[in-house]
Amino acid sequence: MLKKGFNNQLYVDKQRENILKRIARFDGKLYLEFGGKLFDDFHASRVLPGFEPDAKIKMLCTLREHVEIIFCISAENIEKSKIRADLGISYDMDLLRQIDLVKSMNIEVNSIVITCYSGQHAANQFMQVLDARGIKYYIHKPIPGYPHNVDYIVSDNGYGSNPYIETSKPLVVVTAPGPGSGKLATCLSQVYHESKRGITAGYGKYETFPIWNLPLKHPVNLAYEAATADLQDVNMIDPFHLEQYGETTVNYNRDVEAFPIVHRILTKITGNDKFYCSPTDMGVNMAGYGIFDEEACCEASRQEILRRYFRAASDHKQGKESAETVEKIRSIMEQLDIKAEERPVVLPARRKSNACNNVPAAAIQLPDGRVITGKATKLMSASSGAMLNSIKVLADIPKSTLLMSPAVLEPLLTLKNELLGGSQTSNSVLKADDVLSALYICAVTDPTVKRAVEQLPKLRGCEIHSTHILNSGDESILRKMRMNITTDPHFTSEKLYNV
Repeated sequence: MLKKGFNNQLYVDKQRENILKRIARFDGKLYLEFGGKLFDDFHASRVLPGFEPDAKIKMLCTLREHVEIIFCISAENIEKSKIRADLGISYDMDLLRQIDLVKSMNIEVNSIVITCYSGQHAANQFMQVLDARGIKYYIHKPIPGYPHNVDYIVSDNGYGSNPYIETSKPLVVVTAPGPGSGKLATCLSQVYHESKRGITAGYGKYETFPIWNLPLKHPVNLAYEAATADLQDVNMIDPFHLEQYGETTVNYNRDVEAFPIVHRILTKITGNDKFYCSPTDMGVNMAGYGIFDEEACCEASRQEILRRYFRAASDHKQGKESAETVEKIRSIMEQLDIKAEERPVVLPARRKSNACNNVPAAAIQLPDGRVITGKATKLMSASSGAMLNSIKVLADIPKSTLLMSPAVLEPLLTLKNELLGGSQTSNSVLKADDVLSALYICAVTDPTVKRAVEQLPKLRGCEIHSTHILNSGDESILRKMRMNITTDPHFTSEKLYNV
């Protein structure tokens, strides 16, 4: 498995230090837009081995006396039921989940801002939920001419038409379940309102990627490009920073393209055209200083690019992703001379499938580097088989030992097929959740099974590859187990309905 290359504590300390410095630059009030994920930043933990997925919220915990949080969500994303792919839940449900988590850490939640609101039905229903739960929220409607008509935007008819959000802490974090949620507009709207009240509030961005002080084509930065290939994001040299300071730094196209407008808005609000001189100036990003083993981070990033490639290829096969996204990631692979077979679990899975008449197969890389395979049977899916074989190896149980006899599994399959209609689908086999349930029940009376079950936590963070696209049940369980999943872009059958 990959060795650590990132000092998480050093990173947290430097971020905290620089945020406090940023607050002090202004009138003791900073609106900090949080780029990326507040919780569960698994992309960062994969490309920077040693980065803790909850590093950002843990850093905020050290500032809890100074911070409150505003959550943003776009009414358009609510209307489209936009899904957070890594968790498989909608943006509105993830927002509620994050509020619960923040409150459990004794960090103050100020409110929710529903942006881009123009009467969307689903947004109205979401507001009913918030009303019923006593959650404070505000509505921001589209501003005509946004973002180019700066004179109108920075006026009582523009930002002034948005409700002012009362805050009491010097640091106001503005975050969201995902991109396109209106975080920037919410921050600038508040800076405008503070200015009307005689307060020169600051604006900043808490960024992780791209890392500004790594080279443009560094694998860590290219892994970010691969992660945002569907958005057609491109890393680029920050031309404003280069012109102002003569220093080469890396940013991404959307921030660079938006900077002249943001600069004009901030200048009009504050009367200070040196508020920031470049997109890099806006960011608070100390991630580069946390890297202590660059080789480890480079290899981790190469593997992440491969994961993104397989994911995009499988999504394209299912009609959920464009061919352009796949080609974008393939181009990144060519820049770094990466081959798909460099992912350690790919060839073992394919060899297993080929040896078994091309039935679906899966391979799991254990924490010690060993790769264990499994194949699909009439009873269970390939990923379920690989999981069972893996925990047997970890528990030092002979390969020939059956953890569960067909006498246990066959009635479960009968239940799925006859009572629950599984025979109507193309995947009427036991999925990972079925197998895990049966496994835990058998562990109550069988010491050998109990020993195997005790190994399951060791699969967290392990790599798994399937030669065929996973059914929804398997994928959901493996993600909940925090396994890193890839698949070849092949369906398990020719049927159109796959679940």
